[in-house]
Amino acid sequence: MAIEAIEGTAPVGVGTKAPDFELKDNHGRTVSLADFRGRKNVVLLFYPFAFTGVCTGELCALRDELPRFVNDDTQLLAVSNDSIHTLRVFAEQEGLEYPLLSDFWPHGEVSRAYGVFDEEKGCAVRGTFIIDKEGVVRWTVVNGLPDARDLNEYAAALDTL
Repeated sequence: MAIEAIEGTAPVGVGTKAPDFELKDNHGRTVSLADFRGRKNVVLLFYPFAFTGVCTGELCALRDELPRFVNDDTQLLAVSNDSIHTLRVFAEQEGLEYPLLSDFWPHGEVSRAYGVFDEEKGCAVRGTFIIDKEGVVRWTVVNGLPDARDLNEYAAALDTL
C-alpha cells in the first residue's frame, strides 16, 4: 500500500532536485549523491532494517537483478538507519555487492530529508527515488513498513530515462 506522507512530511516529489547527502557505506567509505551527478542515474532505495524478512527479500531481489540497477548508466544506493557494522555483516551474509548506506547518525537525517523517516518507529519506510544524471527526481514510490515494492516498477521507470 503506497503512502503519501510520514508524520506530516511529504516525500521528495517528482521534478524536484534530490537532496544531496554524504553517508558511510558498509565498508566505511563515504558516498555522496553528488558523486554520480553528470555520470549516472541513481536508484535511491530506503528500507527499514537489515536482517528483517521483507527488507532481505527486496535487497536480495535487487542482487539477483543487479545488472539492471548497477551498470555504466545507473547506480543503486540502498539506505537504512542501521550502523555500518550491521550493514557490513548483512551484505556479507546475503552476498550484496552494491553500497548499503548507513543513515545511523545523525539518526535518520537523510531519511528525513527525503520525507521517509517514521518518527514513531525510528526508521525509514520503503521509499524509492529514481534520480536522473542532473540530480532531479524522476520517479518515486513510498510504501509502508510491511509492504514490499515491485522492483519491476522502478526498472520500468529507469527505462524511460
